[in-house]
Amino acid sequence: MRIAVNTRLLLPGKLEGIGWFTHETMRRVVEAHPEHTFLFLFDRPYDPQFVYAPNVEPVVMGPPTRHPLLYRLWFNMRLPRKLKALQADAFISPDVFVARRSVVPTLAAGHDLTHMHPPTAPPRAARHYFPTYYPHFPPHARRIVTVSAFSRADLVRTYGVPADRIDVVHNGVGEVFRPLDDGEKAAARARWTGGHPYFVCVGSLNPRKNLARTLRAFDTLLTAQPSELRLLVVGEPMWRDGHLDAALASMRHRHRVVFTGRLQQRELHHALGAAMALLFVSYFEGFGIPLVEAMRCGVPAVAANATSLPEVAGDAALYCDPYDVADITRAMAEIRDDALLRRRLGEAGVARSAIYTWERTAEGLWAAFMRMMATVRK
Repeated sequence: MRIAVNTRLLLPGKLEGIGWFTHETMRRVVEAHPEHTFLFLFDRPYDPQFVYAPNVEPVVMGPPTRHPLLYRLWFNMRLPRKLKALQADAFISPDVFVARRSVVPTLAAGHDLTHMHPPTAPPRAARHYFPTYYPHFPPHARRIVTVSAFSRADLVRTYGVPADRIDVVHNGVGEVFRPLDDGEKAAARARWTGGHPYFVCVGSLNPRKNLARTLRAFDTLLTAQPSELRLLVVGEPMWRDGHLDAALASMRHRHRVVFTGRLQQRELHHALGAAMALLFVSYFEGFGIPLVEAMRCGVPAVAANATSLPEVAGDAALYCDPYDVADITRAMAEIRDDALLRRRLGEAGVARSAIYTWERTAEGLWAAFMRMMATVRK
Protein backbone atom coordinates (compact mmCIF):
# COMPACT_ATOMS: atom_id res chain seq x y z
CA MET A 1 0.00 0.00 0.00
CA ARG A 2 0.92 3.64 -0.45
CA ILE A 3 0.04 5.25 2.87
CA ALA A 4 0.13 9.03 3.15
CA VAL A 5 0.79 10.53 6.59
CA ASN A 6 0.26 14.08 7.84
CA THR A 7 3.70 14.85 9.30
CA ARG A 8 3.46 18.64 9.44
CA LEU A 9 4.19 18.67 13.19
CA LEU A 10 7.53 16.83 12.89
CA LEU A 11 9.63 19.92 13.61
CA PRO A 12 13.24 19.52 14.81
CA GLY A 13 13.68 20.81 18.35
CA LYS A 14 10.01 21.78 18.58
CA LEU A 15 8.13 18.54 19.11
CA GLU A 16 5.06 19.12 21.25
CA GLY A 17 2.46 16.56 22.35
CA ILE A 18 1.05 15.58 18.95
CA GLY A 19 4.45 15.96 17.34
CA TRP A 20 5.87 13.45 19.81
CA PHE A 21 2.91 11.13 19.16
CA THR A 22 3.60 11.32 15.42
CA HIS A 23 7.34 10.79 15.83
CA GLU A 24 7.19 7.90 18.28
CA THR A 25 4.38 5.97 16.57
CA MET A 26 5.24 6.46 12.91
CA ARG A 27 8.93 5.67 13.46
CA ARG A 28 7.93 2.31 14.83
CA VAL A 29 5.19 1.68 12.28
CA VAL A 30 7.35 2.30 9.21
CA GLU A 31 10.20 0.20 10.58
CA ALA A 32 7.83 -2.67 11.39
CA HIS A 33 6.16 -2.62 7.95
CA PRO A 34 8.77 -2.37 5.18
CA GLU A 35 6.25 -3.97 2.80
CA HIS A 36 4.39 -0.63 2.58
CA THR A 37 5.44 2.77 1.25
CA PHE A 38 4.80 5.71 3.59
CA LEU A 39 4.39 9.14 2.02
CA PHE A 40 5.29 11.71 4.68
CA LEU A 41 3.62 15.04 3.91
CA PHE A 42 5.55 18.01 5.32
CA ASP A 43 4.46 21.62 5.07
CA ARG A 44 8.04 22.96 4.96
CA PRO A 45 11.56 21.62 4.31
CA TYR A 46 11.96 18.52 6.47
CA ASP A 47 14.72 17.31 8.74
CA PRO A 48 16.28 14.02 7.50
CA GLN A 49 16.02 12.58 11.02
CA PHE A 50 12.29 12.11 10.36
CA VAL A 51 12.87 9.91 7.30
CA TYR A 52 13.01 6.82 9.45
CA ALA A 53 13.52 4.08 6.88
CA PRO A 54 13.97 3.45 3.14
CA ASN A 55 10.20 2.93 2.74
CA VAL A 56 9.52 6.57 3.66
CA GLU A 57 9.11 9.05 0.79
CA PRO A 58 9.17 12.65 2.06
CA VAL A 59 6.93 15.11 0.21
CA VAL A 60 7.04 18.87 0.83
CA MET A 61 3.74 20.62 0.25
CA GLY A 62 3.58 24.26 1.34
CA PRO A 63 2.63 26.65 2.63
CA PRO A 64 3.55 26.20 6.30
CA THR A 65 0.31 25.72 8.23
CA ARG A 66 0.56 28.03 11.22
CA HIS A 67 -2.64 30.06 10.78
CA PRO A 68 -6.29 28.99 10.31
CA LEU A 69 -6.37 30.53 6.83
CA LEU A 70 -3.45 28.30 5.88
CA TYR A 71 -5.10 25.28 7.52
CA ARG A 72 -8.00 25.71 5.09
CA LEU A 73 -5.70 26.09 2.11
CA TRP A 74 -3.53 23.10 3.03
CA PHE A 75 -6.21 20.62 4.10
CA ASN A 76 -9.12 21.69 1.88
CA MET A 77 -7.31 22.51 -1.37
CA ARG A 78 -3.72 21.27 -1.51
CA LEU A 79 -4.06 17.98 0.37
CA PRO A 80 -6.92 16.38 -1.62
CA ARG A 81 -5.09 17.05 -4.88
CA LYS A 82 -1.81 15.75 -3.50
CA LEU A 83 -3.37 12.51 -2.20
CA LYS A 84 -4.81 11.90 -5.66
CA ALA A 85 -1.55 12.75 -7.45
CA LEU A 86 0.43 10.45 -5.15
CA GLN A 87 -2.07 7.63 -5.69
CA ALA A 88 -2.40 7.18 -1.95
CA ASP A 89 -4.36 4.13 -0.83
CA ALA A 90 -4.96 5.53 2.65
CA PHE A 91 -4.24 8.57 4.81
CA ILE A 92 -3.20 8.75 8.48
CA SER A 93 -3.60 12.10 10.26
CA PRO A 94 -2.09 12.14 13.76
CA ASP A 95 -3.62 15.55 14.55
CA VAL A 96 -7.25 14.81 13.45
CA PHE A 97 -7.21 17.40 10.62
CA VAL A 98 -8.38 15.65 7.47
CA ALA A 99 -8.87 16.28 3.74
CA ARG A 100 -12.65 16.60 3.64
CA ARG A 101 -12.71 16.77 -0.16
CA SER A 102 -10.85 13.51 -0.55
CA VAL A 103 -12.35 10.02 -0.67
CA VAL A 104 -9.10 8.37 0.42
CA PRO A 105 -9.83 6.23 3.53
CA THR A 106 -8.64 8.20 6.54
CA LEU A 107 -7.53 7.21 10.03
CA ALA A 108 -7.46 10.27 12.30
CA ALA A 109 -6.09 10.64 15.81
CA GLY A 110 -8.41 12.81 17.90
CA HIS A 111 -6.47 13.45 21.09
CA ASP A 112 -8.94 15.66 22.95
CA LEU A 113 -11.61 18.32 22.53
CA THR A 114 -10.02 21.02 24.64
CA HIS A 115 -11.33 23.77 22.35
CA MET A 116 -14.89 22.74 23.26
CA HIS A 117 -14.45 23.05 27.01
CA PRO A 118 -13.94 26.26 29.00
CA PRO A 119 -11.73 27.87 30.09
CA THR A 120 -9.70 26.83 27.03
CA ALA A 121 -10.45 29.55 24.51
CA PRO A 122 -8.38 29.20 21.31
CA PRO A 123 -6.19 32.11 20.25
CA ARG A 124 -8.11 34.88 18.49
CA ALA A 125 -7.08 33.77 14.99
CA ALA A 126 -8.52 30.28 15.58
CA ARG A 127 -11.79 31.15 17.34
CA HIS A 128 -13.79 30.94 14.11
CA TYR A 129 -11.88 28.02 12.62
CA PHE A 130 -12.30 25.46 15.39
CA PRO A 131 -16.07 25.69 15.92
CA THR A 132 -16.69 25.93 12.17
CA TYR A 133 -14.38 23.25 10.74
CA TYR A 134 -13.41 20.89 13.54
CA PRO A 135 -16.88 19.27 13.81
CA HIS A 136 -16.47 17.99 10.24
CA PHE A 137 -13.24 16.09 10.89
CA PRO A 138 -14.36 13.19 13.15
CA PRO A 139 -17.37 12.23 11.00
CA HIS A 140 -15.25 12.31 7.82
CA ALA A 141 -12.61 9.92 9.15
CA ARG A 142 -13.28 6.27 8.35
CA ARG A 143 -11.83 5.39 11.78
CA ILE A 144 -10.52 7.36 14.78
CA VAL A 145 -7.99 6.63 17.48
CA THR A 146 -7.97 8.57 20.71
CA VAL A 147 -5.78 8.46 23.78
CA SER A 148 -8.21 7.71 26.62
CA ALA A 149 -11.65 6.28 27.29
CA PHE A 150 -12.58 9.76 28.52
CA SER A 151 -11.72 11.29 25.13
CA ARG A 152 -13.64 8.55 23.29
CA ALA A 153 -16.75 9.30 25.35
CA ASP A 154 -16.27 13.02 24.68
CA LEU A 155 -16.09 12.43 20.91
CA VAL A 156 -19.23 10.29 21.02
CA ARG A 157 -21.13 12.82 23.14
CA THR A 158 -19.96 15.95 21.30
CA TYR A 159 -20.00 14.87 17.65
CA GLY A 160 -22.13 11.75 17.63
CA VAL A 161 -19.36 9.52 16.31
CA PRO A 162 -20.32 5.85 16.85
CA ALA A 163 -18.23 4.39 19.66
CA ASP A 164 -17.41 1.31 17.57
CA ARG A 165 -15.51 3.54 15.11
CA ILE A 166 -13.16 4.81 17.84
CA ASP A 167 -10.19 2.89 19.25
CA VAL A 168 -8.55 3.88 22.54
CA VAL A 169 -4.77 3.90 22.08
CA HIS A 170 -3.00 5.30 25.13
CA ASN A 171 0.02 7.55 24.75
CA GLY A 172 3.48 6.31 25.58
CA VAL A 173 6.36 7.92 27.42
CA GLY A 174 9.89 8.58 26.20
CA GLU A 175 12.52 6.02 27.12
CA VAL A 176 14.68 8.75 28.66
CA PHE A 177 12.40 8.97 31.71
CA ARG A 178 13.54 6.89 34.71
CA PRO A 179 14.17 7.50 38.43
CA LEU A 180 17.19 9.70 39.13
CA ASP A 181 19.87 8.73 41.59
CA ASP A 182 20.69 10.97 44.57
CA GLY A 183 23.58 12.68 42.80
CA GLU A 184 21.45 13.54 39.77
CA LYS A 185 18.71 14.90 42.00
CA ALA A 186 21.15 17.09 43.89
CA ALA A 187 22.60 18.45 40.64
CA ALA A 188 19.14 19.26 39.27
CA ARG A 189 18.11 21.03 42.48
CA ALA A 190 21.35 23.00 42.46
CA ARG A 191 20.72 24.10 38.89
CA TRP A 192 17.09 25.10 39.17
CA THR A 193 16.45 26.17 42.77
CA GLY A 194 19.81 26.70 44.41
CA GLY A 195 19.60 23.31 46.10
CA HIS A 196 16.13 23.79 47.59
CA PRO A 197 13.32 21.18 47.32
CA TYR A 198 10.60 22.01 44.84
CA PHE A 199 7.27 21.15 43.33
CA VAL A 200 7.18 21.13 39.53
CA CYS A 201 4.49 22.02 37.00
CA VAL A 202 4.97 20.85 33.40
CA GLY A 203 2.99 21.94 30.34
CA SER A 204 2.33 24.83 28.01
CA LEU A 205 1.15 27.90 29.88
CA ASN A 206 -2.48 28.21 28.88
CA PRO A 207 -5.66 28.64 30.95
CA ARG A 208 -6.66 24.97 31.03
CA LYS A 209 -3.46 24.09 32.91
CA ASN A 210 -4.87 25.95 35.94
CA LEU A 211 -1.57 27.56 36.81
CA ALA A 212 -3.24 30.63 38.35
CA ARG A 213 -4.96 28.56 41.06
CA THR A 214 -1.81 26.46 41.48
CA LEU A 215 0.19 29.62 42.22
CA ARG A 216 -2.40 30.83 44.72
CA ALA A 217 -2.37 27.45 46.44
CA PHE A 218 1.44 27.45 46.62
CA ASP A 219 1.41 30.96 48.07
CA THR A 220 -1.18 29.91 50.66
CA LEU A 221 0.95 26.89 51.58
CA LEU A 222 4.05 28.97 52.23
CA THR A 223 2.11 31.63 54.12
CA ALA A 224 0.59 29.04 56.45
CA GLN A 225 3.89 27.21 57.01
CA PRO A 226 7.04 28.99 55.81
CA SER A 227 9.70 26.74 54.27
CA GLU A 228 12.41 26.71 51.63
CA LEU A 229 10.12 24.98 49.13
CA ARG A 230 10.14 26.32 45.56
CA LEU A 231 7.83 25.93 42.56
CA LEU A 232 9.42 25.15 39.19
CA VAL A 233 7.23 25.94 36.16
CA VAL A 234 8.32 24.25 32.93
CA GLY A 235 6.67 25.35 29.68
CA GLU A 236 6.13 28.15 27.20
CA PRO A 237 3.20 30.58 27.12
CA MET A 238 0.68 29.69 24.40
CA TRP A 239 -1.23 32.94 24.69
CA ARG A 240 -1.90 35.72 27.17
CA ASP A 241 -3.55 34.58 30.40
CA GLY A 242 -4.86 37.45 32.52
CA HIS A 243 -5.66 35.14 35.44
CA LEU A 244 -2.05 33.95 35.55
CA ASP A 245 -0.74 37.52 35.44
CA ALA A 246 -3.06 38.53 38.30
CA ALA A 247 -2.07 35.50 40.40
CA LEU A 248 1.63 36.28 40.00
CA ALA A 249 1.11 39.94 40.84
CA SER A 250 -0.72 39.09 44.06
CA MET A 251 1.78 36.51 45.39
CA ARG A 252 3.65 37.16 48.62
CA HIS A 253 6.19 34.49 47.64
CA ARG A 254 6.64 35.29 43.96
CA HIS A 255 10.42 34.99 44.39
CA ARG A 256 9.96 31.27 45.14
CA VAL A 257 8.57 30.59 41.64
CA VAL A 258 11.07 29.70 38.90
CA PHE A 259 10.02 29.74 35.23
CA THR A 260 12.33 27.66 33.03
CA GLY A 261 10.61 28.05 29.67
CA ARG A 262 10.45 25.03 27.39
CA LEU A 263 12.99 22.27 28.09
CA GLN A 264 14.30 19.58 25.79
CA GLN A 265 13.45 16.04 26.83
CA ARG A 266 16.68 15.24 28.70
CA GLU A 267 16.57 18.52 30.62
CA LEU A 268 12.91 17.91 31.39
CA HIS A 269 13.77 14.47 32.72
CA HIS A 270 16.13 15.96 35.30
CA ALA A 271 13.86 18.86 36.23
CA LEU A 272 10.96 16.47 36.73
CA GLY A 273 12.86 13.58 38.28
CA ALA A 274 14.37 15.71 41.09
CA ALA A 275 11.05 17.22 42.19
CA MET A 276 9.35 16.48 45.49
CA ALA A 277 6.13 16.11 43.49
CA LEU A 278 4.47 17.04 40.23
CA LEU A 279 1.52 19.45 40.44
CA PHE A 280 -0.83 18.62 37.56
CA VAL A 281 -4.23 20.08 38.37
CA SER A 282 -5.45 20.92 34.86
CA TYR A 283 -9.11 21.64 34.27
CA PHE A 284 -9.03 19.47 31.16
CA GLU A 285 -6.70 16.81 29.75
CA GLY A 286 -7.29 14.23 27.06
CA PHE A 287 -4.46 12.15 28.53
CA GLY A 288 -1.76 14.06 30.43
CA ILE A 289 1.68 12.88 29.32
CA PRO A 290 3.60 14.82 32.04
CA LEU A 291 1.69 12.82 34.64
CA VAL A 292 3.00 9.54 33.22
CA GLU A 293 6.50 10.98 32.78
CA ALA A 294 6.50 11.74 36.52
CA MET A 295 5.21 8.24 37.27
CA ARG A 296 8.01 6.73 35.19
CA CYS A 297 10.52 8.77 37.24
CA GLY A 298 9.03 7.60 40.53
CA VAL A 299 7.89 11.14 41.34
CA PRO A 300 4.54 11.41 43.19
CA ALA A 301 1.85 13.64 41.75
CA VAL A 302 -0.96 15.90 42.88
CA ALA A 303 -3.53 15.62 40.09
CA ALA A 304 -6.95 17.04 39.33
CA ASN A 305 -9.82 14.67 39.99
CA ALA A 306 -11.16 15.51 36.54
CA THR A 307 -11.40 14.41 32.90
CA SER A 308 -8.87 11.69 31.95
CA LEU A 309 -6.43 12.04 34.84
CA PRO A 310 -7.90 9.46 37.28
CA GLU A 311 -8.13 7.00 34.37
CA VAL A 312 -4.46 7.50 33.52
CA ALA A 313 -2.91 7.69 37.00
CA GLY A 314 -5.15 5.29 38.92
CA ASP A 315 -3.80 4.88 42.46
CA ALA A 316 -0.52 6.63 41.63
CA ALA A 317 -1.66 10.21 42.36
CA LEU A 318 -3.15 12.28 45.17
CA TYR A 319 -6.27 13.95 43.80
CA CYS A 320 -7.86 17.33 44.43
CA ASP A 321 -10.63 19.58 43.12
CA PRO A 322 -8.98 21.78 40.45
CA TYR A 323 -11.51 24.59 41.06
CA ASP A 324 -10.84 24.81 44.81
CA VAL A 325 -7.64 26.57 45.89
CA ALA A 326 -8.06 25.30 49.44
CA ASP A 327 -8.26 21.70 48.25
CA ILE A 328 -5.19 22.10 46.04
CA THR A 329 -3.38 23.56 49.05
CA ARG A 330 -4.52 20.63 51.18
CA ALA A 331 -3.11 18.12 48.70
CA MET A 332 0.20 20.02 48.47
CA ALA A 333 0.52 20.00 52.24
CA GLU A 334 -0.24 16.28 52.49
CA ILE A 335 2.35 15.31 49.94
CA ARG A 336 4.95 17.70 51.39
CA ASP A 337 4.51 16.43 54.95
CA ASP A 338 4.12 12.69 54.41
CA ALA A 339 7.27 10.94 53.20
CA LEU A 340 5.57 7.54 53.31
CA LEU A 341 2.80 8.85 51.05
CA ARG A 342 5.37 10.17 48.59
CA ARG A 343 7.15 6.83 48.58
CA ARG A 344 3.92 4.85 48.09
CA LEU A 345 2.75 7.05 45.22
CA GLY A 346 6.19 6.97 43.60
CA GLU A 347 6.33 3.19 43.68
CA ALA A 348 2.76 2.89 42.41
CA GLY A 349 3.62 5.29 39.59
CA VAL A 350 6.63 3.32 38.41
CA ALA A 351 4.56 0.12 38.35
CA ARG A 352 1.58 1.67 36.56
CA SER A 353 3.67 3.55 34.01
CA ALA A 354 4.88 0.25 32.57
CA ILE A 355 1.64 -0.01 30.56
CA TYR A 356 2.30 3.28 28.77
CA THR A 357 4.92 2.53 26.13
CA TRP A 358 5.28 3.87 22.62
CA GLU A 359 5.58 0.29 21.37
CA ARG A 360 2.04 -0.40 22.56
CA THR A 361 0.85 2.91 21.13
CA ALA A 362 2.33 2.15 17.69
CA GLU A 363 0.86 -1.36 17.72
CA GLY A 364 -2.54 0.04 18.66
CA LEU A 365 -2.41 2.66 15.93
CA TRP A 366 -1.52 0.05 13.30
CA ALA A 367 -4.24 -2.31 14.53
CA ALA A 368 -6.79 0.49 14.14
CA PHE A 369 -5.46 1.20 10.65
CA MET A 370 -5.83 -2.44 9.65
CA ARG A 371 -9.38 -2.53 11.03
CA MET A 372 -10.14 0.47 8.85
CA MET A 373 -8.63 -1.14 5.75
CA ALA A 374 -10.61 -4.33 6.37
CA THR A 375 -13.81 -2.32 5.99
CA VAL A 376 -12.48 -0.68 2.81
CA ARG A 377 -11.81 -4.02 1.15
CA LYS A 378 -15.31 -5.39 1.78
